[in-house]
Amino acid sequence: MVTATARVGLIEGDGIGPEVVRSARDVADEALSAAGAAEIDWMPLPMGQRAIAEYDDPLPYSTLEALAELDGWVLGPHDNAAYAAHHRTGAPPGGAIRKRFGLYANIRPVRAFAGVRAGGIRRESPDMDLVIVRENSEGFYADRNMFSGSGEFQPTPDVAMSVGVFSRAAIERIAHEACRLARSRRNRLTIVHKANVLPMTMGLFRDVCYEVAADYPGLNIDDEHVDAAAAHLVRAPGDYDVLVTENMFGDILSDLAAELGASLGTAPSLNCSRTQAMAQAVHGAAPVLAGHNRANPAAMHLSTAMLLRWLGARREDAEVMHAAERIERAVAATFEAGIATADLGGLASTSEFTEQVRARVRRW
Repeated sequence: MVTATARVGLIEGDGIGPEVVRSARDVADEALSAAGAAEIDWMPLPMGQRAIAEYDDPLPYSTLEALAELDGWVLGPHDNAAYAAHHRTGAPPGGAIRKRFGLYANIRPVRAFAGVRAGGIRRESPDMDLVIVRENSEGFYADRNMFSGSGEFQPTPDVAMSVGVFSRAAIERIAHEACRLARSRRNRLTIVHKANVLPMTMGLFRDVCYEVAADYPGLNIDDEHVDAAAAHLVRAPGDYDVLVTENMFGDILSDLAAELGASLGTAPSLNCSRTQAMAQAVHGAAPVLAGHNRANPAAMHLSTAMLLRWLGARREDAEVMHAAERIERAVAATFEAGIATADLGGLASTSEFTEQVRARVRRW
């Protein structure tokens, strides 16, 4: 049954952004058609260098206004390090969007794909399938932990300080997200913290997560210090199902896990609240690759699939959720067939990889 059309923002961003975002749009359209779902009404919106050229602002107010009226959006990477100095004074565009719309959960799944080289090893039997649930609004990141101003400051030229913020309300809502996700997977949740040296802040995070998890009978729960978790990820990633942690630890651990599984080019993420969601690949803008048809679009494909799954669940639209599954299976099957871009040791261009995924989307 084809239901109402969703309206989704399409923000290409900088560097390889236009290439991978357009690739993800084409794959999503193919999957939606194959699943018998309604088409997406894509709304292109400016951000980054294009927006600076048109509006003298990397994130124009008109873009923010438009996002508020949409069902979700796909965000390409930004290269704010290359912006003129006066355009680097505030939060980078992605952070500003997350804060503006209260996207407090950053969901980062990591899979080891059969046929993909990771650490020089071509995997035939992948042993990593986990999700890192990262609290996205507080912690130690200076652009997210203050109502006004920065969480970093210098009382003297020779002393720099950083404020970490941990509130019960923010911990509770991210813990609920993690518990719901674990219940839908293999029923195991690991709380990652550093309460042995930060007993108030990290201790609060750990304890509140346990309190919330008590409302989910049958869930298997444990906790680990972040350094132990990093070592455990390297040694036995297959032991994990869902990990929940604070902002900075989640950022670091998810990048580590992505490289263990394959590369950042395969690492998707979804930033969301209970009412809005944004697909955003974990990787950056890679300006040296821009325009050369060499970028890996898989992370953006998989991020867009996460957005479709989120939209389908919220709208109770089985066809859209089926389209998301088609994308995920098609990407995995493409890798298993030995087709990959240069970052994974392959020879496929961005456009060639895209066409291979599009062809496989139709088979499921």
